Amino acid sequence: MKITFHGAAEEVTGSQHLIECGKLRILLDCGLFQGHRAESRQKNEQFLCNPRNLDAVILSHAHIDHCGNLPGLVKAGFDGPIFCTPATLDIAEIMLHDAAHIQEEDAFYLNKHLPPGGRKVLPLYEDRDVRRVAKLVQPIPYGRWEQVAPELKLRFRDAGHILGSALVEMEFLDKGEIKRVVFSGDLGRREMPLLRDPELVAGCDILITESTYGDRIHPPSEDIKGALNRIIRETAIRKGRVLIPAFSLGRTQSILFFLNELYSDRNFPRVPVYVDSPLSKKITSVYRHHLDEMDDEVRSVRKYDSDPLSFQGLSFVADQNESIALNQSKGPMVIISASGMCESGRILHHLKHGVSNPDNTILIIGFQAQNTLGRRIVERQPYLRIFNRDYPLKAQVEVLNGLSAHADSRDFAWWFQHMASETGIGQAFLVHGEPQAAQALSEILNDFCDEPPIIPKLHQSFEI
Repeated sequence: MKITFHGAAEEVTGSQHLIECGKLRILLDCGLFQGHRAESRQKNEQFLCNPRNLDAVILSHAHIDHCGNLPGLVKAGFDGPIFCTPATLDIAEIMLHDAAHIQEEDAFYLNKHLPPGGRKVLPLYEDRDVRRVAKLVQPIPYGRWEQVAPELKLRFRDAGHILGSALVEMEFLDKGEIKRVVFSGDLGRREMPLLRDPELVAGCDILITESTYGDRIHPPSEDIKGALNRIIRETAIRKGRVLIPAFSLGRTQSILFFLNELYSDRNFPRVPVYVDSPLSKKITSVYRHHLDEMDDEVRSVRKYDSDPLSFQGLSFVADQNESIALNQSKGPMVIISASGMCESGRILHHLKHGVSNPDNTILIIGFQAQNTLGRRIVERQPYLRIFNRDYPLKAQVEVLNGLSAHADSRDFAWWFQHMASETGIGQAFLVHGEPQAAQALSEILNDFCDEPPIIPKLHQSFEI
């Protein structure tokens, strides 16, 4: 058996891992590389896994850094089955159509500003490529072993990261012996809103695990509801608005669940809440369709509330004109809008109209990368550049870090310990993490492995 790491090696983007066992060639995930435009473009256009010779793709979940280049893979000649959970299929279709639309818009903008003689920019893929991906998907529900090839059995377990996210258990027939391989995808956290805890799985010969936050401990999620209560009440007293930049997948639905609980309190201020993101509206509809896959807390709420992601006073903004009208409206309100790092989308327009009003609150609920507008807000820089104009930051800024969907070091230790107690862990590989985080998690994992864990480099191969 041979494993080659074609993405998410010493970084947190572009997840792609090739497993070769005899003549069988399986790709785990096919994510987009994200970062500097030219470098990302080059990486996303080149598939070193040879798409035409792949037998199948196994998709852990529908985040773009894990599924976002599936249409590019199909465009490059792949025509085999794609295995994932039913919920991942539902979400991935929406996410990939949105990604295709963004690429078409970016190409149109760049071509308008091409220097004389410049090379025309084309999108990586188009809507028709996304439709071809959907036709190849063969969904498999959680907990059921499937013989997907003569040499390979596959089972998905709940990873607790986003709706539909899966831990991947594989049993390869390699030279007459069974080799058990486990791929974490992105491991979720315990006791988070909406989602079930990550499932515990038995040990394995080979473990491929993410390591995004292997070097830290998250604050508890239960603090979020209380903080939301305080922030909305205080801002309503000032007759200001709460602006929440939020990722459309996962983060928006978690906030809606907390707000549903708050709005069930008759003493909570009746402040209107607007979700201003077409993508968030579509994803929330998928979450509603899969409520039976949510955690015990959701089941408890559904005994008296059939829709835990809705409440009186919640509106999904229908179109651009309605979005524009919000900024002319008076009175307190809450606006949840994408993008989560304030780099694009409708949130920029709301920030342009709101950052200079001291009655308003900007509520940051997720990690903000370096050099993003979201990071500059967290740093409370005195002026913010939005649409090529500087605006003084006078609004209140609140930062809540308890909603990360990635496991921290304690979650990993809990998960590894069970694997080690259930037949052990042979060789482990740490991916999807910056070097510092991967190294910290390697030191934890070392206590549970037969062999020292390996942090592979990009395109590095290992014979097992």
